[in-house]
Amino acid sequence: MGIALLSGCSSTKVSEYAAENPKLDLADYFNGTIDAHGIFTDRGGKVVKRFKVVIDAKWTVQEGKKVGVLDEAFTYSDGSTQRRIWTLTEVSPNRYKGTAADVVGEALGEVAGNALNWSYTLALPVDGKVYNVQFNDWMYQMDDRVMLNKATMSKFGIYLGEVTLAFYKRP
Repeated sequence: MGIALLSGCSSTKVSEYAAENPKLDLADYFNGTIDAHGIFTDRGGKVVKRFKVVIDAKWTVQEGKKVGVLDEAFTYSDGSTQRRIWTLTEVSPNRYKGTAADVVGEALGEVAGNALNWSYTLALPVDGKVYNVQFNDWMYQMDDRVMLNKATMSKFGIYLGEVTLAFYKRP
């Protein structure tokens, strides 16, 4: 979950969502257990992967900064599983950096209003090889339980496909 900080190929700026509600607070929304269902569509629009994610998220304050750990357990429609553990750190108000074992360098993100925009490079395993692909990831909080996520994936500026997710925060 990549975050100056975030232009990529998109001309949309996260600041355009500053007036939108509810106001997204990452430490509030991503705290506790969150379920998500998603799909990956290739550049032609075909759904090539379906998956479910269960996220166990916890935040602490370290040296005056919010630090969150999001432990993501993926289950794909073919029965395969994957785990990604994000560590998110608030670097300034509404700006975050994130790391995970399969993220190359750091994800950078910014929050405004109900939106988060992340930008990062993911080491993606495909058919026994690993490809570094860029993600431009947008999340929109809809209410206190639901968040929608749309991420475009590219390599060398060439569009490869999209990940679409719906998050539901457990009560």
